[in-house]
Amino acid sequence: MSRRIEIELTSARPDGTWTWRAAGAQKPKGVLDGTLLPTGATTGMIFRADAETELDGITILSVSASKEKPGKGGVLELLPSDKPFEEVTQQLARKERSDRGPRSGGDRPNRGPRPGGDRPDRGPRQDRGPRQGGDRPSGDRKPRFQAPPELPQRPKAKRLKPHRVHRNAVLADLPEAQKAVAERALQGGIPAVRQAVNEQNTRLRSEGKEEIPAAGLLAIAEQLLPKLRVAEWLDRADAAMSDLEELDLRDLRSVVAASEDPMVARDETTREIAAKLKEGLATKQEKELALWFGDIDAAIGVGRVVRALKLSSQPPKAGVRFPAELASQLAAAATGNLTADALPDRWMAVLEAAAFSPVRTHVTPTEKPAQVSDELLATVKRLGSLLPQIAALFDIAVDAKGPTAKPLRPTRPAGPAKKQIPRPPAPKPLAKPPVAETAPAVEEAAPAVEEAPAVEEAAPEAE
Repeated sequence: MSRRIEIELTSARPDGTWTWRAAGAQKPKGVLDGTLLPTGATTGMIFRADAETELDGITILSVSASKEKPGKGGVLELLPSDKPFEEVTQQLARKERSDRGPRSGGDRPNRGPRPGGDRPDRGPRQDRGPRQGGDRPSGDRKPRFQAPPELPQRPKAKRLKPHRVHRNAVLADLPEAQKAVAERALQGGIPAVRQAVNEQNTRLRSEGKEEIPAAGLLAIAEQLLPKLRVAEWLDRADAAMSDLEELDLRDLRSVVAASEDPMVARDETTREIAAKLKEGLATKQEKELALWFGDIDAAIGVGRVVRALKLSSQPPKAGVRFPAELASQLAAAATGNLTADALPDRWMAVLEAAAFSPVRTHVTPTEKPAQVSDELLATVKRLGSLLPQIAALFDIAVDAKGPTAKPLRPTRPAGPAKKQIPRPPAPKPLAKPPVAETAPAVEEAAPAVEEAPAVEEAAPEAE
């Protein structure tokens, strides 16, 4: 699907093409055919163009003259006057102050007694009692809630942003007839190429044209797929190595898991960098694990129990064992927040965080809150399968065969509608393959990496 942009001509080439760039900016830029431009086009002129974004860049489909800005209307015209100009002057009258008398020697005259009598003598400061906030009784003041101190937030990890250096190099060395097949293979492997061939043959059959031989195109895809997979992995590995210390742990783990792909592991160019990435992953996991325990301990220390419970449910590594000592501290802090005088909103916040924490079975309050709202009862009923001891406290029966509760999704505030991004254009149709020997098919095997979100619970040790 094409979109409308404004372009500025930058230079003319001897072959009849023109270079352009986005009006008022350096990028995007590209080259267009000179036959699309109107007669008399010169460098620096701005046109409106229909552009189509492809994998190779931006292609200009048509060019039209840019709309001129309409002139300003409704402007009042100033008409000159024949009358002579007369200046306007202003002179303020001086105010007489005979009642105060002149000031001499810098002494201030006596104004006399104040209206309403003399000012009473209030006595020295110590006779009036201490100021507010001292020893004065505070029975008339309302109690104020003091929030726990904020914890410093760690910088957000960088996400993986690979470039296409190796991928573009492989595509540049391919013949033009094989590039469309390679792009399809990069998108979805051999099944994507087979689907594209079937769709194109169906269209050609309906038009009464000759079909494309599928066996030859599939053979070409099988030959190109190992090189493409290796090039794509090398682009991701280079990006991971450049930001190894600050890279998100999930992205680094996905790159290391992809290195076990047989197509990638067979290539000798990937073995050295794959070994470095595995060592970096092991070091980063140990570092993130230590920081995770430290953040939970710090949140408990300042009284941010809900934050500590949420952190405990987000381990940096699946299957890690939660320390027993830290588990007992966290469970005691969560139970201490579920008291009879706590508000229902506080109970709901603590229960939502504790239900998905590894210490959820050790959060055992002894009494219900004094105020029980309908929202609190609905929360206890929804989380009853994860917190059966809390459901029993509220006399709510738990269905053992019922669905397991899931964390609530954060709600976003309503805002203006987002601008829809145009979809990329459809890939180029597959061309007929050259006559060549069919290469043996290469088996596709990608390791499936599943991360279990659950964390093993560690019961506090008995004294």
